[in-house]
Amino acid sequence: MTGSTISRTAASRTSVGRAELLSRTAKATDALSMFAEASAHLRRLMPYDAAVWRVTDPVTGMMTAPIRAENLDEGGCAVYWESELFTENVNLFRDLARAPVPVAGLRQTTGDLPARSTLYETFMRPRGFHDELRAVLRVGGHPQGHISLFRAEGRAAFDAADTQLIASVVTPLAKQLRSFAEPSPQPQPLPDGPHGPGLLLFDANGALLSFNDDALAYLDTLPEGPAVPSPQGIQVPAWVQATAMKARAVAQERDRGQARARVRNRAGRWLVCHASCLREADGGPGASAVVIEPAKTSEIVPLIVDAYELTDRETEVTQYIARGLPTGEIAAQLHLSPHTVRDHIKAVFEKVGVSSRGELVGKLFTEHYAPLAEKNMTRVHTG
Repeated sequence: MTGSTISRTAASRTSVGRAELLSRTAKATDALSMFAEASAHLRRLMPYDAAVWRVTDPVTGMMTAPIRAENLDEGGCAVYWESELFTENVNLFRDLARAPVPVAGLRQTTGDLPARSTLYETFMRPRGFHDELRAVLRVGGHPQGHISLFRAEGRAAFDAADTQLIASVVTPLAKQLRSFAEPSPQPQPLPDGPHGPGLLLFDANGALLSFNDDALAYLDTLPEGPAVPSPQGIQVPAWVQATAMKARAVAQERDRGQARARVRNRAGRWLVCHASCLREADGGPGASAVVIEPAKTSEIVPLIVDAYELTDRETEVTQYIARGLPTGEIAAQLHLSPHTVRDHIKAVFEKVGVSSRGELVGKLFTEHYAPLAEKNMTRVHTG
């Protein structure tokens, strides 16, 4: 068998394996099962020794939940994100999110000089890792997730073929992650829970200092995933700690953007986790305060309309429909003809899978705020 024949055979095998990977992940009903399917098939096409699959907030790019970590010990998350936020300058996720190809290998980027990377020195080498290939799962310019793949000493570095393979699945996997923001067909009623914001305080090293009872209640509802032990005996989700570290990095002008991420709890309800860095008496950065609380409808609607792949104009029309405006008034507001507005409404109905305005509003908005309204409603019966 000639070299070219072997090459064609390998390419054909990879093509078939890629198709099977996308076919199986398309049937997943949640992010964790999608990650598990993708990783199982990907390992057969390009072996690796450890991996982290993460969901990200598509607006801020922050890591959120759920997260799947494979063959990685506990306690490394803080080291990884401290490098990413404070010292690293190689293949940053925020840079990959805007790159023409959002995939890069460490040894490829550094010219096989990985010691140029702080991450290699502080996180990878102590754990016996030889190379990292990372990717941003991106669609429509928005990051839906991150992948980090690691190869141990003794394996070959990731090559151009590996990068090309990952690049070919970035968009389909991102679309699948995006679809999980669609409202649940049968939303769970809100359980009796905390009424105030959950508050956690972290020191400069990302260690938990204190917390309130509402924070514990919220943490109990979050999806399982990598966590960081604390002196108080609480397992702090890695992404919550990373949010605190992000706030400190922004305060020190080492990073930019928002320390803010939205996440669905195990009941399918949206929460928002946001952090800010406090100041010491001398004006220097101090502890970071993290708040977890129910997300407002205005924060969730962009995720939902994005999940249905609505255009900007279709989103505007949908918002006016939610406010109860008739077609003529929507047309006047947007300086369009009524016929054009009706075309937009028809397109929205087809994408969301509804047949009336009331059904549209109910599907996009009611899941989020109706249970809250019901919970805060007082019912009386008069004679």
